[in-house]
Amino acid sequence: MASSYTSLSFHIVFSTKYRRPALTDAIRPETYKYIGGIIANKQGQMLEIGGMADHLHILTACPPTVALADFVRDIKANSSKWLHEDKGQRQFQWQTGYGAFTVSCSQVDAVRRYILAQADHHRSRSFEDEFRGVLARHGITFDERYLFENEYHG
Repeated sequence: MASSYTSLSFHIVFSTKYRRPALTDAIRPETYKYIGGIIANKQGQMLEIGGMADHLHILTACPPTVALADFVRDIKANSSKWLHEDKGQRQFQWQTGYGAFTVSCSQVDAVRRYILAQADHHRSRSFEDEFRGVLARHGITFDERYLFENEYHG
C-alpha cells in the first residue's frame, strides 16, 4: 500500500480531582472550546465534548502520529494551566488517570448522543456508577480500591 489510512476515534473520560464539582456551568462552555483548540493543535478532531461539573467526556479522532497517552496528557495539562492562569481557577486539578475506549465509525453517532445526554442520565446515576458501567461494557476488569482517587482524611 502506498499510503497509510487510519480511523482512530476514542471516547475519553476523566474527572476532576476527587470528583470535585469544579467545572461550573459558567466555565464549562469556554473550557470545552479551549480543549477543542488543544485537540486541533495536536492534529486531532473533536467530534463531541460534554460532561458535568465533576467529569468530562470527549469523542475525538486522534492522529496516528500521536500516542494516546500523550494526547490525553496534553489535553489535561494545557487545559489545567489555562484554567489556572487565564480563568483564575488556582485550585483546579484533573484526576491522575483516565478511561479511553475505541469507537468504530458505526458507533460514533451513538457515542455522540450519549455524551450530549449527560445531564439526563446523571439525574439518577453518579459519575462513579457511570464509569463502572462503561468499563464493564468494554470488558475491562478493575480493582475498586484503585478506581478513583479519594481524599485522605486522617
